[in-house]
Amino acid sequence: MGKPLDPDQPTNVGIIGCGAIIAQYLASFRRLQGSNLINLVAVADLDPARAQAVADSYDGVRALTVEALLAADDVDLVLNLTIPAAHAEVALRAIAAGKSVYGEKPLAATTAEARQVLDAARAAGVTVGCAPDTVLGTGIQTARKAIDDGLIGRPISATATMVTPGHERWHPNPDFYYQPGGGPLLDMGPYYVSALVTLLGPVVSVIGAASHTRDERTIGSGARVGQNVPVAIDTHVTGVLVHASGALSTLVMSFDAVKTRSPNIEIHGEHGSLVVPDPNHFDGDVQLFALGAEDWQSLPVSAGYEDSGRGFGVADLIRTPAGQEPRAGGVLAFHALEVMESVLESAHTGTPVRIASTAARPAPVELVAIAPSPVAAIS
Repeated sequence: MGKPLDPDQPTNVGIIGCGAIIAQYLASFRRLQGSNLINLVAVADLDPARAQAVADSYDGVRALTVEALLAADDVDLVLNLTIPAAHAEVALRAIAAGKSVYGEKPLAATTAEARQVLDAARAAGVTVGCAPDTVLGTGIQTARKAIDDGLIGRPISATATMVTPGHERWHPNPDFYYQPGGGPLLDMGPYYVSALVTLLGPVVSVIGAASHTRDERTIGSGARVGQNVPVAIDTHVTGVLVHASGALSTLVMSFDAVKTRSPNIEIHGEHGSLVVPDPNHFDGDVQLFALGAEDWQSLPVSAGYEDSGRGFGVADLIRTPAGQEPRAGGVLAFHALEVMESVLESAHTGTPVRIASTAARPAPVELVAIAPSPVAAIS
């Protein structure tokens, strides 16, 4: 059996995967040191030089091989920052070593792999968390409070839009974005689907359509500039999500389109509409247009972890009372993954798909100043 996490003691964290995203986690962990929650002790990467560079930049951290980090007695939780195709393998190895896991999104490349992760964690008595933790920030949480407070009445529908001409324009190694487990839906969709479930509740069925515009992408930056990478996934995806509440969400995720003026997320209710900020960010302006009003009104920040960043979900997980599901937990991540996988299935079959899993709306986050005070526990 795994070792339970103790919110009254610092949790020793080891990171596997030292790619571009790790810088944001390290910045958050430095800020969270005063909360007595997280103690980063080790890092590992298939490229030892990358792990050593991180260790050299962070006091008290040692660079290890992946095998050594998983075997280390002083690592309580593994932060899994590997590529999507490796998420399940690394998570399962960490769980087998008796360690809790918090991973980058998606939880796994497929729901079948993700189910193995959750089942193994349950059997081992360890906790699984998963990005995105952006839903814990003031942007999504202020919008959620507005809905819960009845400012728009009963929610009817939502639109969620993300368009970009492709990550190869800026990412020096974009290959995994265009292989199974990547693509606009599985890469960016977790932010949007997790936010929609947080705002409107679980999804019961979906219908989707998708397209694939070209077979290669050209790298636009870094040492490999000018090289082509193959495309093996759909690069423009549209889906309609039917929530258990009856609300309908329309999702557009694209690595093909250039730009949009549409809000990232817009929620429509019987008595008003909300513009919700970018779910890839932790903050942002929430705007309300109430029935009978003459213009949009910016709502004051009223909920969420203030000035937060990637990695705050790890702290939130540690503070979750035993037996409760973390806000950025494996159950929500699994549900979001099944929703996205089902949109793609529907796109390929031309038929609606029922969603077998469910996920309760995570507990709301009251307005919390993170540093130097500890993260608030789920109540």
